[in-house]
Amino acid sequence: MNDTLIESYLAENFHISKEVIDFVEKSEAKISDRMAHWNRLAEYHQFKVIQAMQKVGLSDRHFHPTTGYGYDDEGREATEKIFADVFGCEAALVRPQITCGTHAISLCLYGVLRPGDELLSISGDPYDTVRTFIGAKGEEKGKGTLTDLGVIFNQIELMADGIFDTEKIMNAISEKTKMVYIQRSTGYSWRKAITLSEIQRICTAIKAKWPKVVIFVDNCYGEFLDEKEPVAVGADLMAGSLIKNPGGGLAPTGGYTAGRADLVQLCANRLAAPGIGGETGATLGITRTFLQGFFQAPYIVSQAMKTAILVGAVYKNLGYPVCPDVDDYRSDIIQSIRLGDPKAVEVFCQAVQKAAPVDSFVTPVPWDMPGYDVPVIMAAGAFIQGSSIELSADAPMREPYIVYFQGGLTHAHGKLGLMLSLQQLVDAGFVKPEKLHALD
Repeated sequence: MNDTLIESYLAENFHISKEVIDFVEKSEAKISDRMAHWNRLAEYHQFKVIQAMQKVGLSDRHFHPTTGYGYDDEGREATEKIFADVFGCEAALVRPQITCGTHAISLCLYGVLRPGDELLSISGDPYDTVRTFIGAKGEEKGKGTLTDLGVIFNQIELMADGIFDTEKIMNAISEKTKMVYIQRSTGYSWRKAITLSEIQRICTAIKAKWPKVVIFVDNCYGEFLDEKEPVAVGADLMAGSLIKNPGGGLAPTGGYTAGRADLVQLCANRLAAPGIGGETGATLGITRTFLQGFFQAPYIVSQAMKTAILVGAVYKNLGYPVCPDVDDYRSDIIQSIRLGDPKAVEVFCQAVQKAAPVDSFVTPVPWDMPGYDVPVIMAAGAFIQGSSIELSADAPMREPYIVYFQGGLTHAHGKLGLMLSLQQLVDAGFVKPEKLHALD
């Protein structure tokens, strides 16, 4: 297809200038080698998913819905075996009754921890909503947080280069430490996601001295970004959301926990009740969608990653600080840009919303969301409400005013969101037009 046709279409229908299009295209041409890596990794994971589905003898009968108690749901059992196989785990709990990533994480923490146990976060401050249900800083006191129930919470900050402070961690762990908590993704912080090799290193060190300590990894945004997942390199338990990476843009809800079979059973007991565990839970016909989403997840994640790298390259070329950097190893799908101005953050998010196939006419504004201590702006015109594997951007409205960009079911859609964000920042005066010629 003639490039002029695309330029004309974008100019006429989205009001994107040729200068913006050229700047994005030139930025992408300079990182073509980085894009090829994600194509190959997607192929590898695609083969793993297919093999796991073949191992369980996946058949049309597994897609039949169950109701009520959901006893003997073959599809549910097959789904959990497939997730466990692909993720390198003994067992998995994959359910539509798990409403979000925070819920999945809470099942792991409430399921394993008991009054008097210590929960030690070794990746610094947990994500806002997780910190709230932990009661890490007195939030929601008296409302059933972990600290309300007698769990002791402590944390250790990452070192300046984003790696674990091994000496402090080993000195902090004691007989009362029941669980070590690792947040793989950046959350709303300015750091690179924790690499799988770094997770493996600290797991090996901890287990050598404290073999009974449960190592838990919040794996949200991290699935299919390396050859293995955290449990396969030494963690005991992990959790994530199906409306992020592993749902492949199709799962309409749900989450998972995966790891050691005894720990997954405790999660199931928390989701249902002891004595019932994972034996109930009607799937109501959702199994086909879960598995089809999981089937295409490796490709969808690669599309999101290619967009994230391009976003980082474009805004770095414009002089903005970005994290991770273009050539950095990546361990989640999030690209952070330090815009430094609250209005610029709003303009950016509103532009991403205009690129959406759903609710493109909506204007996102900062608002007080449950679980956050500052107003948050979120742009997400998605087919699945809140799906952050779909194109989205969000930011807490606090200094230094960082916007977090993620997702995109196709790279073309991600590029549209990127070009609109740049065009809107030019139109609003935050990016000088002459900067668009920096790569000439």
